[in-house]
Amino acid sequence: MKMNITCIPGDGIGPEIVTQAKKVLDKVCEVYGHEITYKDVLMGGCSIDAFGVPLTDETIEAAKSADAVLMGSIGGNTSTSPWYKLEPSKRPEAGLLGIRKALGLFANLRPAYLYPQLKEACPLKEAAAEKGFDMLIMRELTGGLYFGERYTREIEGEITACDTLIYKESEIRRIAVKAFEVARKRRKSVISVDKANVLDSSRLWRKVVNEVSEDYPDVKLEHMLVDNCAMQLVRDPAQFDVVLTENMFGDILSDEASMITGSIGMLPSASLANGSFGLYEPSHGSAPDIAGKDIANPIATVLSAAMMLRYSFNLDKEADAIEGAVRKVLEEGYRTVDLLGSAEGSSFKRVGCKEMGDLLVERIAVV
Repeated sequence: MKMNITCIPGDGIGPEIVTQAKKVLDKVCEVYGHEITYKDVLMGGCSIDAFGVPLTDETIEAAKSADAVLMGSIGGNTSTSPWYKLEPSKRPEAGLLGIRKALGLFANLRPAYLYPQLKEACPLKEAAAEKGFDMLIMRELTGGLYFGERYTREIEGEITACDTLIYKESEIRRIAVKAFEVARKRRKSVISVDKANVLDSSRLWRKVVNEVSEDYPDVKLEHMLVDNCAMQLVRDPAQFDVVLTENMFGDILSDEASMITGSIGMLPSASLANGSFGLYEPSHGSAPDIAGKDIANPIATVLSAAMMLRYSFNLDKEADAIEGAVRKVLEEGYRTVDLLGSAEGSSFKRVGCKEMGDLLVERIAVV
């Protein structure tokens, strides 16, 4: 298979971790007989420095012409970077919102899986860590509060800010269908999260999800209020399979889920459009404080590349090979600094970003 990938290395540690993901993908192509072509483009702070804007038309066109997009990380230090003295629409993160809208990326998939080898890094009680968990948070990505009308103005002598949370029935229906389809390939359970006791948008959300569920009688549906879901994630995360929710709730809950795995450096994500096109990126940020020090954890980006093979190219065996390589490296005791925690100085072997990439490449094999 020939694959054309647009890469957005981005800011901070982005170029380092994307480089390691490319190495792993190249090895997969060598082992399985595929061909891959990359095109690197700028987005985020580096695009501001080069072009004065976080997202250019050229980057959008390069992404649209590709089979999929692999991204590193966007942004910088919000306290010190000159990027954050610009108006919000000109800051690095505006590029993320812009490209999601331009590419029609409405479904964000963020797995949260506790590797048995990392149980000691899980901050939950031992009983919860021993049970383990394997969930996927399906977040609607192009509607809701982040894309509604907003303003800050003086009204009756007082500064007033307003953000509008709006959802159309069609937006809810398409993300719900995606969630039920994914659940069919997993453990056939969907928990839909909303705030239907307060919000009209959530009541519409619940109504549409119920309608969609009628087409999937083999998938169990449960509704959960967002505040209860936040508590349940730290009490008993093993109960979750697919979590379906709107944009802002999904943003918050997926970050919470990422931290109970022990390190956000382990967690990939996929943002999907209709069809097979998707943008794949790690769940973590740009970590500008460690950029260029060869200590970043590239595993989340490598696993994002595995998701790309699975969801955009239907290459399940190749994705399994990458995931298997990650498990082998962890079983052998290799750790980047974020995975060591209080275990530093023990029998674990500390490695840097580049060495972790090399170790993963060496363990890619036919499965």
